[in-house]
Amino acid sequence: MKEQTTLGLIVGNRGFFPGHLCEQGRVEMIHVMEEEGFKVIALLPDATEYGSVESLEDAHKCANLFKQHAGEIDGVVVTLPNFGDERAVANTLRFSGLNVPVLIQAYPDEVGKMDIANRRDSFCGKLSVCNNLHQYGIPYSLTRKHTVRPDSDGFRADLDRFGAICRVAGGLRRARFGMLGARTTAFNTVRFSEKLLERAGISVETLDLSEAIGRADKLRDGDADVKAKRAQIEAYAQTAHVPGAALDRMARFGVVIDRWMAENELVATAMQCWSSIEEHFGIIPCTLMSIMSNLLAPSACETDIAGATGMYALALASGKPSALVDWNNNYGDDPDKGVLFHCSNWPADVLIEDVPVMSYNTILANTLPQENTYGTLFGRAKPEPFTYCRVETDDFNGRITAYVGEGRFTDDPLDSFGGLGVVEIPHFQDLLYHLSESGYEHHVAVNLSLAADAVAEAFNKYLGWQTYYHK
Repeated sequence: MKEQTTLGLIVGNRGFFPGHLCEQGRVEMIHVMEEEGFKVIALLPDATEYGSVESLEDAHKCANLFKQHAGEIDGVVVTLPNFGDERAVANTLRFSGLNVPVLIQAYPDEVGKMDIANRRDSFCGKLSVCNNLHQYGIPYSLTRKHTVRPDSDGFRADLDRFGAICRVAGGLRRARFGMLGARTTAFNTVRFSEKLLERAGISVETLDLSEAIGRADKLRDGDADVKAKRAQIEAYAQTAHVPGAALDRMARFGVVIDRWMAENELVATAMQCWSSIEEHFGIIPCTLMSIMSNLLAPSACETDIAGATGMYALALASGKPSALVDWNNNYGDDPDKGVLFHCSNWPADVLIEDVPVMSYNTILANTLPQENTYGTLFGRAKPEPFTYCRVETDDFNGRITAYVGEGRFTDDPLDSFGGLGVVEIPHFQDLLYHLSESGYEHHVAVNLSLAADAVAEAFNKYLGWQTYYHK
């Protein structure tokens, strides 16, 4: 479920245009925003004329209001019921000190109401506002249509998209991720730069796997938290064929993770999921990771912090769980289809199965005792549209890059194990060429939503991450 997003509202006004349009426009815009689930912070009508912003004094009043709520405001909507004063809008944003996304909306004129008492000229005013924001160096987002009524379906879609942009940009600028364990030696692909992420606002807290195992060993199966965690695991997955001892160990390890995340205010994790924990503690953490991802606290395989960043971005945008998967196989001779796979920790809400089956890891059981490899989940992705996303820290050029796009999971037949799905992506071979040519990792985050447009704009425009959008 999406968290409520708080938006500041600037009502533009210009004195020699009809002021009553601002009075009506403010009320209508607030009504629509609240109806769409947003909390609105705006000047009251007794603070300035109609609660609008026209003069330097008005700009200071609105900016001071925004400063008082700076910790709450995720983005700002600028509405232009008439032409509006472009300087006042730009000054309000500059004086407020906010560094949040901005959406510009302008009202359309009606052909039968172009007289002096009803003429808006917002069409023209929007260009002036955008020109000034461009001069001020303030990035902004636009509605799909140049002019659009707030109560239209088109603007409601614009507002929903803007909310996703705000959540992604704001959420990543203050995110705290946890990395449990060291990178598995064989996986150079999941290397990342903590410094580049820190510069972007993403902090990474680390915990050695031996410390986590040591803490889990000190817990007792009869502890209230351990019993509650085991009950959660058994309600989440089918465990009839899983040894009780494995479930007890899993529950103790899960309590350690929960406490570590709470103590460090972590919103996502990446874990060394093989093979040390299987050898020295006798579980696979996939189910625990799946539970966290399903609760919108993404957990990535193989200490892939950059992968967790993509997972978290998609979850912020959509309010739905993300999975981290491999671009894994071709699907026959169809150039636009492929197979996504992991062995697996896919969140349950992504899978067809209401209650996924927990089993042992088929791959690791080839080299380790089977009883040490319980905890992986089997299931197939729902045949629905999805968004994919990958974030990378480009150390050589000192920047963060990414790619996003959309496709759909199909119901094409596939007989395999773990978590899997057949996907269809337009111009898939072009995408794969771009990934290979650019040196991207084989991991990618997926989410059962259509959020690529919002994520790409948040990355490119507000976070400054060079992002390839595969349309």
